[in-house]
Order: sequence, then structure tokens, then C-alpha cells
Amino acid sequence: MKRRTLDLLLTVLGAVLSVGLLATGSLLMWGHSFASSTVHNQLAAQKIYFPAKGSSALAPVEIGTYLNQYAGQQMVNGAQAEAYADHFIAVHLADIGGGLTYSQLSQKAMADPSNTKLAAQVDTVFRGDTLRSMLLDAYAFWTFGQIAWWSAWAAYLGALVMIVLTLFGWRHYRRVDDSVTL
Repeated sequence: MKRRTLDLLLTVLGAVLSVGLLATGSLLMWGHSFASSTVHNQLAAQKIYFPAKGSSALAPVEIGTYLNQYAGQQMVNGAQAEAYADHFIAVHLADIGGGLTYSQLSQKAMADPSNTKLAAQVDTVFRGDTLRSMLLDAYAFWTFGQIAWWSAWAAYLGALVMIVLTLFGWRHYRRVDDSVTL
């Protein structure tokens, strides 16, 4: 095989990889934009606000440590949703249920159907767990969007490297004597 033929094949392969990486980066950026804007729009529509700075709701250490940074803000992204779900709702649910999960409370309520206080606890914990799971789903999709953003930049960087290598390959292809063989 002639050296020049190999150089041309590698240069064309580099150009194809560059285009592929640019396309991949663009699709990943679109995925990031879609995930982030969808999570933002869905959370903003719910009009959930963190307790105001200095409020008694942020006083407990297991809450305030995680939520003070968002005090008074509207929940609009996945990081906020995760903090609210894990460090506000979960703490209150543990208090309401006495440390028992919805499943455990539900079993107790089925064993004692006349206990209206327990039935109310089960209902409240069910609603809280449902909201918490929805917020954690928003956090998961937002995280997928963040991963897509970083992956897009990695693809763009890979494309840049491949473009530079392709240009060097093209330059070398043009300089190699046609009579050189491998």
C-alpha cells in the first residue's frame, strides 16, 4: 500500500469522526436544553417556594443546613428539588409517621381500620411520599441534562482534536511523495 493512500484514508476517517463528534455534541446539547427547560417549566408551574431566610421552618439543623442557600427562592431546578425532597419533605414525613414508612403505616392502618388518626397519618405520608418522588424524578431528569451538557463539551473537545489531527493528516498527505510505499 502506498503511504499516500494510507494518509488519505486516515484523513478522511478523521474528517468523518470530526463530523460525527460535532453531531453528537449538538444532540447532547439539545438533550441538555430539553431536560433543563422541561424540569424548569414543570417546577416553576407548581409555584413551590423555599421558606424565607430566618424562618422557623429552616431552624432545624437537618433542614437549615441544606436549605438555607435556597431560602425564599422559587424551586426551578433539579438541585433545588432534590434538596427540598430529601431535606424538607423527608424530615417532616419522618416526624409525621414517627419514623415509619408509608408501607409500615399502611399495614398498621389496615390492622386497625377504625383508627381515624392513623388513617389521616397514612394519607398525609402517602401524599408527602408522592410529592417527594415527583421532585426526585425532576432531579433525576435534570441530572441527565447536566450529564448531557458535560458530555456535549467532551464531544466538542474531541471534535476539535480530530479536526486538528485531520488538518495535519491532510498536510502530510499533500507532502508525501507518491512513490513511497509501506
